[in-house]
Amino acid sequence: MKILVIGGTGTVGSAVVTELTKRSASVFVLTRSAEHVKKLTAGVTGVVGDLLDPASLGAFTGMDAVFLLNPVGPNEAHEGLMGVNGARGAHVRRLVYLSVHDLEKASHLPHFGCKIGVEFAVRHSGIHHTILRPNNFYQNDVWYKQALLEYGVYPQPLGSVGTSRVDVRDIAEAAAIALTTDKHDGEIYNLVGPEAVTGESTAADWSRALGRPVRYAGDDLEAWEAQNKPYLPPSMLYDFKMMYAFFQAHGLKATANDITRQTALLGHAPRKFSDYTAEIAALWKSS
Repeated sequence: MKILVIGGTGTVGSAVVTELTKRSASVFVLTRSAEHVKKLTAGVTGVVGDLLDPASLGAFTGMDAVFLLNPVGPNEAHEGLMGVNGARGAHVRRLVYLSVHDLEKASHLPHFGCKIGVEFAVRHSGIHHTILRPNNFYQNDVWYKQALLEYGVYPQPLGSVGTSRVDVRDIAEAAAIALTTDKHDGEIYNLVGPEAVTGESTAADWSRALGRPVRYAGDDLEAWEAQNKPYLPPSMLYDFKMMYAFFQAHGLKATANDITRQTALLGHAPRKFSDYTAEIAALWKSS
């Protein structure tokens, strides 16, 4: 089975590639970077291209399935629609689209709202499809390694309402299952963790895992914006600041039904955040 992975060199996409290779699929990765092609796992075929360039849609030809992940940014919706059209034009049999958890509840957020139109296009594409809607990723915390280890601070301003964060490996498993079987056509799955976490509980989990005090940096979004201004483009800084304001006001919590459906899809319960922190802390200590 030939499967094209869009976004296959990032946090989620690379995990999807790993899961697909375990299932003996022939995996192709579309990436803008020739350097990224050189770093792909043996047996994975890299294709240099850009969904903003219609000529790159030739990469869809001959594929049985496509995993469509578009990076956050001003072009996300356009790239998503180009991916859908690439799949339609190449008569791809199955499409799995990575959206976001409960996007309708926060459609004013650019990287939530822009996915609504892409989901609509996927559902009306005539292609067998599955839509995956993940929550905030556990693996995002790798970005905070220096803050955690050197300063004992957890800086992501998650607030106190609760967010059902998810392990990227659960997302990757769900994608691989949906891409390689026909049991989930037309389904939409929220992909979540087993319990909602807060800024304080996240800091406490890291403190236990690292064996040292870690404090939550707090909910001050103006301070968060100032700290991140050197590292994020203005559009992303604006988008994420509003996202954290939404998390602080409303949370982003899973329902019991979300967890039941995800467990049935994967064949195991969602991975726990506390297990993830213990695993990563052990890796950091051994390196």
